[in-house]
Amino acid sequence: MNGIPGLLLLGALAALANLAGGLLLASSGAYRHESKLLKYLVALGAGFMLAAIFIEIVPETVALWTDGARGDDAAAAVVGAFTLLLGGYLLIQLFEHTVAPHFHFGAETHPEHVIRPSAAYAAIGGLTIHTFFDGVSIASAFLVNTKVGLLVFIAIMLHKVPEGFTVASIMLASGRSSRKAAAAALAIGAATFAGVVGVALLKERFAGSVAYALPFSAGVTLYVAASDLIPEVNRKEEKNPMVSIVVFAGVAAFYLLHRLIPR
Repeated sequence: MNGIPGLLLLGALAALANLAGGLLLASSGAYRHESKLLKYLVALGAGFMLAAIFIEIVPETVALWTDGARGDDAAAAVVGAFTLLLGGYLLIQLFEHTVAPHFHFGAETHPEHVIRPSAAYAAIGGLTIHTFFDGVSIASAFLVNTKVGLLVFIAIMLHKVPEGFTVASIMLASGRSSRKAAAAALAIGAATFAGVVGVALLKERFAGSVAYALPFSAGVTLYVAASDLIPEVNRKEEKNPMVSIVVFAGVAAFYLLHRLIPR
């Protein structure tokens, strides 16, 4: 599965999940019927992603960077790895709240106040950056080992449908057509696939590239989980204790799979 054909298949599945989320809204306008299900999916994905980062990705990253290092060299390697993780986190902060300040994860909740098309496209640009790194995360993790890759793939897949739903709702709220909303979902899916392809090609040409891609993409994933998904779960106007409980269910599901899946 960690060969290039397997990686491309996984990238295609993730991209299709983005498209499915967009079509869910664009083809039927089914926000009222589907929003509760998506809220639970967001919560499950948030818990699973947070657990994946701290239980699987960070330890694997540290192991990659400190292999054979001792003392001060090992400490410097850990600092380097976490600097890349911080860089990934701050990159999405920059795009979502500086370049595209209108962006927020989740459906556009004020469709009566139609947002400017320029703001919508800027928001989609920010989302495209982090879906690209979804693909980077999937490929990088599989190139470390199959267990890490499978767990990261599941974590990312859990929020791919809500991502597609998000981008479609932004387009519709800006006055764009359902066709353009679906096209936007397809575009972020293509960015996910491009992230997978990019890492696969880098792996073939540059030894050790995964050691840099994994922590950087982990920072992006951490931002998505902690700063995009968790705030959606905790929105005061839609307070639902069961949604919060599903976050813990996501953590528990990750831990169970972590114990059951062999390396």
